[in-house]
Amino acid sequence: MNTFPTRKALIVANPAAGTMRTKILAELTVLCRTRLERVDIRLTTRRGDTRDIVRAALDAPEATAPDLVIAVGGDGTVGEVIAGMTAGLRPAGAALAIVPAGTGNSGYRMLWGCRPWQESVRAALVGPAGAERRIVDLALLIETGTLVCLGACSGVIAQALETARGIPLTGPARYARALADTAETFTAYPGRVTVDGAVCHEGETVFANVGGGRIRGGQYLVLPLSVPDDGLLDVCAVGGEVHPTQVAELTLTGSHLRRPGVVYARGRTIRVERLDGLPLCYEHDGELQSAGGPAMTLEVLPAMIPVWGALPAEGAAA
Repeated sequence: MNTFPTRKALIVANPAAGTMRTKILAELTVLCRTRLERVDIRLTTRRGDTRDIVRAALDAPEATAPDLVIAVGGDGTVGEVIAGMTAGLRPAGAALAIVPAGTGNSGYRMLWGCRPWQESVRAALVGPAGAERRIVDLALLIETGTLVCLGACSGVIAQALETARGIPLTGPARYARALADTAETFTAYPGRVTVDGAVCHEGETVFANVGGGRIRGGQYLVLPLSVPDDGLLDVCAVGGEVHPTQVAELTLTGSHLRRPGVVYARGRTIRVERLDGLPLCYEHDGELQSAGGPAMTLEVLPAMIPVWGALPAEGAAA
């Protein structure tokens, strides 16, 4: 049985998410209302309102405030829900469940692999065997004060998001095509990666990915050794020894870690820099950042969000 009983849930759904369907929301609502005392449903209407919806619900009197928040959408929706749950960088009191309805759904896959969302929701409601409640870490992007959920990445992986805007495909196929097209002409940049003050990589850089999520783009195992609740951030820096056109194939299986020029490390504060004076092109949580300074610095925020997930061995295998 669930030793953290759920009685009240808030469902936050993004109608514009990549694979959102009315029947998903209807099935989820029935599943929750047959087991809980109270279920509230809120549909997002514009970018940015999700955070306010979640924060207002959690600040309500105890009789109505949810102990479970269910995010229905993609990684962007999940990120906004988490921002609302951790406003002021306070650890969340309510737990989070995810119903994947986006294009990549990397956050859900990190926790559940390819298992059906109905299984994850039932775990949050009744806690069946084969699942556990974990309190996962987040990160703070120091330069902007922004919360980072899955991770941040520079180089070819980030630049592919710009390319994707002009590709008339949907779902993972869109980013796969964008990554392939970008890699054909991408030039490694002069970079440096520092972990807790020690330099672990310096030189030509194809990409540097920092975070706690193993999967990016819904299918690429960029940080295959990452554990989301170990109180540390992982970083993988890929040097010029790896051609950009090899990135997609290698990261699909995590085999890039065995290639010369690839560095993998863990720490509490990780800084990625561009050394030629140009702005560092990077994204976090699937959103390309506007041109800014030459670096991004991430600091771990341990034990921020309670979530249900498959047991670690099962999640990794899935």
